[in-house]
Amino acid sequence: MSETSGPTGRTPETDVIDFRAAEQLLAARDPRGAVKLLDAVIAAHPENTAARLLRARAFFLAAQLRAAELEFTIVLEREPDNAFAHFALARTYERRSCPDLARRHFRLAAALDPNPEYLERARFED
Repeated sequence: MSETSGPTGRTPETDVIDFRAAEQLLAARDPRGAVKLLDAVIAAHPENTAARLLRARAFFLAAQLRAAELEFTIVLEREPDNAFAHFALARTYERRSCPDLARRHFRLAAALDPNPEYLERARFED
């Protein structure tokens, strides 16, 4: 084992490679494969918000909505001004049939970023 590897034998390079591979798997519509890779990255770096956000997206695409909700919530605890995380959490709540929670996070996303899609989903006129 090299001096730079941790107790699991992982190196920083391994984590970067796994993160990038997980991005590719998600783009190829293999969210479960992405989650498997990201589990190891997050175990080694639980504070890594980018890895958690990617895993949340993978959970969402795999229809693992409770897991997605948890990951998006962790991201927002660390980055409360992350408009995308609010938007994605809103979509998660929407799929879980929680319209009031969804509306709240759609509106927070739109308030943080005037992205046309965020503004449309926020339905401020309602």
